[in-house]
Amino acid sequence: MSSSPTVPAVPSILEPSPAATEPASPHTDSVLSATEPALAALLAETRAFPAPAHLAASANVDASWFERADADPDAFWAEQAARLDWARPWDTVHTWKPATVQENGTLSVPETTWFAGGTLNVAVNCVDRHVAAGRGDKIALYFEGEPGDRRAISYAELQREVSRAANALTELGIGRGDRVVIYLPVIPETIIATLAVARIGAIHSLVFGGFSAEALRFRVEDTRAKLLITTDGQYRRGTAVPVKANADAAVEGVDSVEHVLVVRRTGSEIDWTEGRDVWWHESVDRAADTHEPEFFDAENPLFIIYTSGTTGKPKGLVHTSGGYLTQASFTHWAVFDAKDSDVHWCTADLAWVTAHTYEIYGPLSNGLSQVIYEGTPNTPHPARHLEIIERYGVTTYYTAPTLIRTLASWFPEGLPDTYDLSSLRLLGTVGEAINPEAWVWFRHNFGRDELPIIDTWWQSETGSAVLAPLPGVSTLKPGSATRALPGLSAIIVDEHGERVPFGSGGYLVVDRPGPSLARTVWGNPERYRDAYWERFADRGYFFSGDGAKWDEDGDIWVLGRVDDVINVSGHRLSTIEIESALVSHPHVAEAGVVGIADSVTGQAIAAFIIPSHDRPAEEDPAAWAAKSAEVTRELQEHIRAQIGAVAKPREIILVPDLPKTRSGKIMRRLLVDIADARPLGDVTSLQDDTVPARIAAIFAER
Repeated sequence: MSSSPTVPAVPSILEPSPAATEPASPHTDSVLSATEPALAALLAETRAFPAPAHLAASANVDASWFERADADPDAFWAEQAARLDWARPWDTVHTWKPATVQENGTLSVPETTWFAGGTLNVAVNCVDRHVAAGRGDKIALYFEGEPGDRRAISYAELQREVSRAANALTELGIGRGDRVVIYLPVIPETIIATLAVARIGAIHSLVFGGFSAEALRFRVEDTRAKLLITTDGQYRRGTAVPVKANADAAVEGVDSVEHVLVVRRTGSEIDWTEGRDVWWHESVDRAADTHEPEFFDAENPLFIIYTSGTTGKPKGLVHTSGGYLTQASFTHWAVFDAKDSDVHWCTADLAWVTAHTYEIYGPLSNGLSQVIYEGTPNTPHPARHLEIIERYGVTTYYTAPTLIRTLASWFPEGLPDTYDLSSLRLLGTVGEAINPEAWVWFRHNFGRDELPIIDTWWQSETGSAVLAPLPGVSTLKPGSATRALPGLSAIIVDEHGERVPFGSGGYLVVDRPGPSLARTVWGNPERYRDAYWERFADRGYFFSGDGAKWDEDGDIWVLGRVDDVINVSGHRLSTIEIESALVSHPHVAEAGVVGIADSVTGQAIAAFIIPSHDRPAEEDPAAWAAKSAEVTRELQEHIRAQIGAVAKPREIILVPDLPKTRSGKIMRRLLVDIADARPLGDVTSLQDDTVPARIAAIFAER
């Protein structure tokens, strides 16, 4: 049984140090320094929900796993690796060479291996072994297309399809170590192609189907891809959107690309380059449906995934086979308490790392059934996700806070009772810290006030979850990802790398990474060292780039990127906590908070808000500006009451949408650019690249 929710207490803001009382520079670096206090812990969340008794009794993982993993981490991960099928056992569980200062004064690049010498085939572990175990008739994928077309694909059928694709790729000259860029929507062919690339030992790099030709070209050129797999078009918001033209522009003049393999999805007319372009149905569908797999070393690269590009040039993170699959499979099984009867649905686009781990490799390695959905959540109606949950009997529903907040704005009076969501037994969130009120709304409306919410923290770099509650163990707190999973460790430190006490904030670092950690940045190992290891090289810590706080129990609350911290007259304030306070107001559906230049305080707070109702016409910037002025005082007073005067926004701007990456993260950097009248930076990773211009027009009307 959960405890009764109580009103959160509001602690006083941390006092700045004497040296920090002077106004900061308008572009103060937001990392902690010796003269600045730790991140201010603005909100105290006191609601707590212990693990339900029935889950505690039946969960895959209990509390004893933490102690056992801490006693011998390498033995623990060897035990988890043994959950997979290996053609040859490994010689060494783990090696680690930290970044150290060399004789010439430079810092070496860290190196790590997991299960070196062991050989396996990732696709065999995700498909063939389940068929061999007599489970070939079990459904692997329930596909729901946006127009309403559907497929149910068994593990035996998936084995045949992956074998066909592997044979076709081999026929196109793709082999071990070759790079294949996959530019497809969420359709079965995307998963089939991904597994086929893995099966033959090549390296895949999935690219969001909504990315521009420029963004795609960067990834094709950076990987020196030999093959691009794309489609004629995709369905998006009820329309068949062309895709092949972007693919053509991306590969034009790129000499590494030998072929473009095209899936027919929409039937759209496309340009065709003879000798280069190949139809999927004329190549894959006609290939033999059996394939003899090879087995590859655990450190053989599996995929390259690019960071979203929210700051600077995207980094191509390299993940290897054995270590990645071990942690992906284990964390899926433990965090989602995976059962054979589950129907899992991770709502992410397949190009996002969340989908790699918890929509492809994790669920399939554990032999589950899962849903994949091509389209947007409000096409043709805002209850499409509810309809899908009911249709397939979804049991675990893993989605992003931004979608939860959006659903809350679509259904302010609660979800319609015309859909049966009783199959749900576990909920999850991913992408960025979830606002406590959105967490509570999710639990009440989707979770019947009884289901656990698994709030996960991890990154493209870590490959799989690092912080997450365990459904049969953890006491849940709205907005907290609790603590590190068994076999892993993450702590909060100050600018010197010293662990800060409970109740304090600072840098979130991973002091014991797991085997799914990215090994390097493709083609640029020095960037890997500089981005993640240089800052705390003397401690050997992986620096996540996030700020966080401990609560008094030792649970961790992620406060967002340290680049997003706002310094107001020496007070270092977290954007996520101000956003959470705003979202708790009934008129606010979603909020993006940034620091903007201020001649007196160094930085001031600007809040860009999507209203929950009474929205002006989107094409009328003056009406949005007028509405902003109307609600400013009320929302400022709300923040004053929730947090304190220091966190009161100077600017409150109502907007129809916020600039978000494909994974749902708010690109706050673009909001700063708009507010400070600077040229916009890279926008190639936006879901909708028209959003910044619409916001700028409203801002100009203030």
